[in-house]
Amino acid sequence: MLSTMQDVPLTVTRILRHGMTIHAKSRIITWTGEGEPQRRSFAAAGGRAVQLAAALRADLGVRDDERVATLMWNNAEHVEAYLAVPAMGAILHTLNLRLPPEQLIYIANHAEDRVIVVNGSLLPLLAPLLPHLPTVEHVVVSGPGDLSLLAGADAQVHDYEELIARHSPDFDAFDWPDLDERSAAAMCYTSGTTGEPKGVVFSHRSIFLHSMQATTAAAFGLTERDLSLVVVPQFHVNAWGVPHATFMVGASMLMPDRFLQPAPLADMIEQERPTHAAAVPTIWQGLLTEVTERPRDLSSMYRVTIGGAACPPSLMEAYDKLGVRLLHAWGMTETSPLGTTSYPPPGLTPEAEWPYRVTQGRFPIGVEARLAGPDGALLPWDGESAGELEVRGPWVARAYYGGSAGAELTPDDKFSPDGWLRTGDVGVISPDGYLTLTDRAKDVIKSGGEWISSVGLENALMGHPAVAEAAVVAVPDDRWGERPLATVVLKEGAGAGYEELRDFLAGQVAKWQVPERWALVESVPKTSVGKFDKKVIRRQYANGELDVTRF
Repeated sequence: MLSTMQDVPLTVTRILRHGMTIHAKSRIITWTGEGEPQRRSFAAAGGRAVQLAAALRADLGVRDDERVATLMWNNAEHVEAYLAVPAMGAILHTLNLRLPPEQLIYIANHAEDRVIVVNGSLLPLLAPLLPHLPTVEHVVVSGPGDLSLLAGADAQVHDYEELIARHSPDFDAFDWPDLDERSAAAMCYTSGTTGEPKGVVFSHRSIFLHSMQATTAAAFGLTERDLSLVVVPQFHVNAWGVPHATFMVGASMLMPDRFLQPAPLADMIEQERPTHAAAVPTIWQGLLTEVTERPRDLSSMYRVTIGGAACPPSLMEAYDKLGVRLLHAWGMTETSPLGTTSYPPPGLTPEAEWPYRVTQGRFPIGVEARLAGPDGALLPWDGESAGELEVRGPWVARAYYGGSAGAELTPDDKFSPDGWLRTGDVGVISPDGYLTLTDRAKDVIKSGGEWISSVGLENALMGHPAVAEAAVVAVPDDRWGERPLATVVLKEGAGAGYEELRDFLAGQVAKWQVPERWALVESVPKTSVGKFDKKVIRRQYANGELDVTRF
């Protein structure tokens, strides 16, 4: 027996129409760096998305599931592309502007991008790539830029505003395709820390369901009364789903464009008063240093979603004193990315909440989880048994995109034979479902047959008042196989010797886990999305590039 319910496809087109009509007065505010920010209503942004969809089809000939790439900062025009491209039936492909040129070339060619929408300020980055991108036929430039850089390019160059101005902003004036909710809507590539980057293709259905979950009180908790500061780049897993989620419920967006430095972030928070924000820990560490030296009022942000890497408890405590609550979350490109959020159970004192706040949190209804031991056997949720986290759900990838050189989907050992995603994260799960990650499988330190959590050592070190950042990696050891190497960045004007740091750490972890090898560095290498790049540290150590002191 089937239900009597209507079968209405869950598509980005519905998000577009709903946001621009029901939440017409909500706004996208784009920081300009000087003068008044650009302010655009959802009605206006939605209308411009309609115009962009019409221009892509009528003027540039984009059809079916062809790829339209973006090389853009977080701004209103990028949100318009987020909505227009999937709704018209094409596939939005966000290019990571922080990747090295050779990876950008590989990704754009593997995805077979036909159109690239680019901010004018990024033309110096795009221009040298174009001769190596044979599938790109059109470049659409948004905002001022040096167009002479594109002289001689095989691709046709268009001005964004002139292109969309030829078409009506009326939603009903465009012939929207009847889309299957399981069809592709967007794609992102993993960072390629091992091997070439891999493409993850999101469906309309996965984006719609992920957006619904993201807006719940158990996740971002967004409503039309909120203003969300979207610091996490739009090229990083669709900005963690925030643009689609905000358009769905009418929460306004504050977009920093290219002004991601601590000082302008502090200024825009104080001026525009966002209630929510999302970014990696390094952003919030830099912002904390800024407002400590030059105070600003951050108290409007009563919750901040923090992910991409473990957040040191000391950073949470520092923001608590500013009236800002940092909320741990976990996810990855393959999970769209929402995997967990760390709200403590109700009825606890602030002190009793801490053991929950420092976890990665609990899984939403859309994400199932299990732990697998080294032999593949499933482990219990007892808060003690550590294994590799595996997940599945309606917004979790089942394979990687294969490109035209192979099958549409390509198998990979990150996916188990029964369809679960092997995340590469090692951790434990409590009986009531709280996930605590102890390391990445590739970063865990295997010393004398025992595991040492590099994340645990880093969090403990960053609790020292003189330490700005700390990254710990495994290095070879003749006696124990592997031992931890601690690389430390001290705060400006602060001083701390190795012995002091060792003693501080010894008071928080088992004595045998304390590193014998230490190095002071000016900065910790980071990936394109702000995570600690530990493969670089391991390479620096192997090449003798670090000034290492051994005890």
